[in-house]
Amino acid sequence: MTDSTTARTAPRTGSRSGPRMPSRRVLVAILLGVIPLSQAPIDIYTPAIPTMITELDTTSTLVQTSVAVYVLGMSLGLIPVGVIADAKGRRPTLLACLALLLVTSVGIAFANDIAVLLVLRFFQGVGGCACMVLVYAIAADTTSGPKLTSLSGLLGASWGLAPVIAPAIGGFLVGAVTWRGIFVLVAVLAGLALLVVWRMLPETLDPARAQPVVPKAIIRVLGTTLRRKIFVGLTLAFAVFASAQLLFGIIAPLIYQKTLGLSAYEYGAIALVIGAANLGGELATGAFATRLSSRVIGFSAFAFFVAGTAVLLVSGLTVGPDILLITIGGMLVMLGCGALCPLAYGLALGLFDRNLGLIGGLASAVCYLVVAATMAGAAVLPDRDQVPLSLVYVGCAVVGALLLALCLRPRVPDPPAEVTPA
Repeated sequence: MTDSTTARTAPRTGSRSGPRMPSRRVLVAILLGVIPLSQAPIDIYTPAIPTMITELDTTSTLVQTSVAVYVLGMSLGLIPVGVIADAKGRRPTLLACLALLLVTSVGIAFANDIAVLLVLRFFQGVGGCACMVLVYAIAADTTSGPKLTSLSGLLGASWGLAPVIAPAIGGFLVGAVTWRGIFVLVAVLAGLALLVVWRMLPETLDPARAQPVVPKAIIRVLGTTLRRKIFVGLTLAFAVFASAQLLFGIIAPLIYQKTLGLSAYEYGAIALVIGAANLGGELATGAFATRLSSRVIGFSAFAFFVAGTAVLLVSGLTVGPDILLITIGGMLVMLGCGALCPLAYGLALGLFDRNLGLIGGLASAVCYLVVAATMAGAAVLPDRDQVPLSLVYVGCAVVGALLLALCLRPRVPDPPAEVTPA
């Protein structure tokens, strides 16, 4: 296994085992379709949390913890999945993980005990993690430079479709077929993705870049990678704003439904609007990555995040829970997070040209360990109004500002060339 410190310079294509390489548009379409399956199991059932508490005869803390357990499964599975994908290939690893996602989703749909549900949620997270880390690894196998950052924005937008659409779908299903039907839908989607990947997605890992599973070499690569301060900073920035993004999805259903008295249907409609703002931020990164500097994009997005945090905090301290103000604040926060997450992840992955599965797994693992800790804390966070949530966002803003300032420094122009007198 080779140390991964080489800057990326040109797009690559990998081997052609399995199906033939499709056109660029078809390949991107496949990636855009697979990546939401990492996020959908987090968001799609959040409107059903109040119902699940009653039906499973358990506490709100344990049901909310099911989100953290899924994220923990993701975070612990990311590096092993990345290592296996670097050694055995992207395609077989993704197929195996999609199968795990399918089986665990079916199991959750029939679970009658919260302990069983939590165990299955952990392994569901292990399966779901591949839908993100391997999609980005395939993108990095075939794209580089600003185009990779742009594609990362598009992938982030597709990933962001989950918090846009999933809560609305979940809000409808919980009233129509109960929360169990929500996980049946996840299983169906995993099955469809499994079929598409099996029939249409080739292996993109170049055999010459395959890395055998050698523990000492893996540790060396991880050590070399973690010594790159810019990588660590970008990864932590990704973690901070991903935590802020997912935190809203856990706290908001309880504020809207328990405090404000909205139905699951009504919350689903509001979540659709807030999620659309998140999607807009991700699309903006994809659209502007090749036109504007990363610094301009990053701090513009951060300004929206700060504005949303201010709306939530001030409104919570002055007028209390208010549907309009919480929604406006949430939209601004999600717009900022939507742009910042794919920007930070794309820049971090773009620093390397080898071991992309391992390095992508490392970046994602660090991120989701932070997210898991945040989600576990959110389970005991007061949910009567938006003040506790906004105070967490204040902390995210302080840490995020420092990381962005360190990682997105202005470019130093090249010195003018010397002119030799004739």
